[in-house]
Amino acid sequence: MDNRLLIGVDIGGTKCAVTLGIPQGDGILIKDKLRFPTTDVYGTIRDIKSGVSEVIGRNGLGVDAIKAIGISCGGPLDSKTGVIMSPPNLPGWDNIPIVDILSEEFGAPAAVHNDANACALAEWRFGAGKGTRNMVFMTFGTGLGAGLIIDGKLYTGTNDNAGELGHIRLEEYGPVGYGKSGSFEGFCSGSGIEQLARDLAKERLQMGGDVSWCPDGDLGGITAKKVAEALREGDSLAKRVYEISARHLGAGLAVVMDILNPELIVIGSIYARNEDIFKPLMDEVLKKEALPLARKVCKVVPASLGESIGDYAALSIAAGIN
Repeated sequence: MDNRLLIGVDIGGTKCAVTLGIPQGDGILIKDKLRFPTTDVYGTIRDIKSGVSEVIGRNGLGVDAIKAIGISCGGPLDSKTGVIMSPPNLPGWDNIPIVDILSEEFGAPAAVHNDANACALAEWRFGAGKGTRNMVFMTFGTGLGAGLIIDGKLYTGTNDNAGELGHIRLEEYGPVGYGKSGSFEGFCSGSGIEQLARDLAKERLQMGGDVSWCPDGDLGGITAKKVAEALREGDSLAKRVYEISARHLGAGLAVVMDILNPELIVIGSIYARNEDIFKPLMDEVLKKEALPLARKVCKVVPASLGESIGDYAALSIAAGIN
């Protein structure tokens, strides 16, 4: 029996995954994984239970081999009580005691964290932040979430709302993100970049100009990826979109550096895929806005776990359960 067996459960709005992991030295081996669609609440919980049983069974193990279960899920949630509290991407998940449900089912300790915190743990334990004590992880995907590692521990705040950097207002007006016009998320997220691109494209089209990444005038088909591809082909309007985002990324990071004084900021998704686009203007703003001593000790790097970060995120929660 392998008493070091870890189970990771990643609960998403459209799909879920159950991952089997085994610690190896200072890393973790992902031995097996099962994906399935997210359906209704109790159907999904049933599928999670059967998924855990399936991955351990097909690896010749029993439930008594499970050391811990880590659960990653979009918030809001209460990590202290283990309850999922009506996330917007999970209709019907109203005060679901997911930790108790899985712990009782499999006789193993379990814990849950929101997905940004879980990804922060993953990059800190196994990725770009390995070996640091003060690190900030930022998602920079569809939205802008963050997780904080302070003095060698995940910091979640009084009620799991620490690290909501996307809600910081950077401008009085601007793209809407996190329910706030001109927010950090509004300027620095996939949905925010799409808003910026639509606005600039609409201006150009109304003045009789052409937009290479919007040839038929279909503003609804604009994506952050399309705009980035146009930029790399030399499109000046696409370049302007990303320049706006990059400058606001620098302004937001300056606030983070000045308040938290981290040694490392790890940024995922869109930034990780386009660091060469963002970094020059981001650094220019950081030099102007951040306190010199805070900026001097802090590096900004792309996330390193790539498409596997969701698997490592849930397993990282399990690995931290004593």
